[in-house]
Amino acid sequence: MVEEIALNQSPQKDAPVVKSIESIQETMGKFLETASVNAVYGEPIQNGQTLIIPAAEIVSGFGFGMGYGSGSDEGSNDNAGGGGGGGGGRIFSRPVALIIADNEHVRIEPVLDVTKIALAALTAAGFIFGMIGRMSSAKKALPKG
Repeated sequence: MVEEIALNQSPQKDAPVVKSIESIQETMGKFLETASVNAVYGEPIQNGQTLIIPAAEIVSGFGFGMGYGSGSDEGSNDNAGGGGGGGGGRIFSRPVALIIADNEHVRIEPVLDVTKIALAALTAAGFIFGMIGRMSSAKKALPKG
């Protein structure tokens, strides 16, 4: 793909564009490496007759943009030009479970995030009290007939 773009562009003017595309392809390749089974399931841990396999949730996101322009015809500035680009991404992982296997059973033990549960409970309580307050003030505002 980079070679096709390079053939259709002037070498000096669009060299930054080709370099940017190569950088994007390299970065995307690194992001795609995280979407493998090895990233989700950790190395098995043997403890006597018990095998423990950690499991994780992997979330990744990536975005980028590029621009190139030239000066307007009104200014007729021969040196006018433009260019730019940028991007970013994030990979997030968190443990979600342990797979525990022995000679008799296989079980999955979830990993609970107590902080996330507490924040969700506080947020829900805030909405509930807010709605109760709005509903009680709306009853007071109704004209009595």
